[in-house]
Amino acid sequence: MTEPAAPGGFRARIDAATPAGRDRAVDALRAAAILGVVLGHWLVTALVTDSTALRAASPLGELPRLAPVSWVLQTLAVFFLVGGYVATRSHAAARARRTSYGRWLTARTARLFRPVGAVLALWTVVTVLLLLTGADPVTVRTLVKLALSPLWFLLVFAALTAATPLLARLHPLWPLAVVLHVDLLRFGLGAPAWLGWINLAAGWLVPYALGAAWARGELERRRAGVLLLLGGTAVTAALVAWAGYPASMVGVPGAPVSNLNPPTLAAVTFGLAQCGAALLLRGPLRRAMRRPTVWAGVALTNLSAMTVFLWHQTALMATTATGLLAGRLPGLHTRPDGAVWIAARVGWLPVFAVVLGGCVAAFGAVERGRPRRHRSPAVRVSTAETPRAARSRVDA
Repeated sequence: MTEPAAPGGFRARIDAATPAGRDRAVDALRAAAILGVVLGHWLVTALVTDSTALRAASPLGELPRLAPVSWVLQTLAVFFLVGGYVATRSHAAARARRTSYGRWLTARTARLFRPVGAVLALWTVVTVLLLLTGADPVTVRTLVKLALSPLWFLLVFAALTAATPLLARLHPLWPLAVVLHVDLLRFGLGAPAWLGWINLAAGWLVPYALGAAWARGELERRRAGVLLLLGGTAVTAALVAWAGYPASMVGVPGAPVSNLNPPTLAAVTFGLAQCGAALLLRGPLRRAMRRPTVWAGVALTNLSAMTVFLWHQTALMATTATGLLAGRLPGLHTRPDGAVWIAARVGWLPVFAVVLGGCVAAFGAVERGRPRRHRSPAVRVSTAETPRAARSRVDA
């Protein structure tokens, strides 16, 4: 027998259906991290048309003074922080319930990989059609690279999730030391550039291990957040000012060094500062999440978080390709070299959002899978519960 709907409409029903033990601030941090990445890509990714092809460009290459945009919108460290926190708590709950590792891992990774099949299927068809119709190979390579670039994140995140039983007690200083030594070898001693790819795992393991420490209760004091924020900011500023690291925290086409691909020491210390800020925001976020309207938006974002992440570049490219029917449009197809382009791109953001909304409507159900009987969508959002609530069931 189902419970009567709570008064106040859809938002109130989501609020009423949410378990009392859920830490809504964690869900808010996850949603903010995903939306930050999406907005960042939409603002700094340009597809410029020339006489024969579409090529990727970035306003950060033409306008270096826009680097602070990347400081605000490169939020992957926060996502890995939350991921480490939730996975550690989830694994502890699974062990308490005597749930097998395989069953736990399957539950943890299903939401990650279900949406991938739809993305790969669509872009396989699009790629074949483009090649059969004689599209320029540069255009095809540019589009496919942008569409599939989010998959690297998914693979790294899944690998760290799988290793959670081994990482749950790892001190974040150990992977940070690995990143430091790799960069010393690369930039100080002339080691091969490929060595930097070690940091793809080690770099994101730092915030993930911080999340595990948070789950163990080691970061509850405000002092921990302050030290991470101030220390990470100071070290990052020093690395950029005196060690030659780029100011942009995202990759810039044509730049000799990228802070993100693979992660550098500057990107990791910057991530520490972001994690510190996230920890300090827990209290204000918990208070904000008491408002049904705000919580409903966060809950619905989390419900399709991976779909949003995997399809946001497709939404940008679909808008760009459709816009070509009207000619070269400012902010879509023109060189990102000035204030006119920036203003035009900001104007396109609502269009990207509408197209992405269509993608979520079409493919969001793939991520959510078959709904459980008598369970509200708000409850099925990735969980972030208190220890007592976590012990009561395995975190889905």
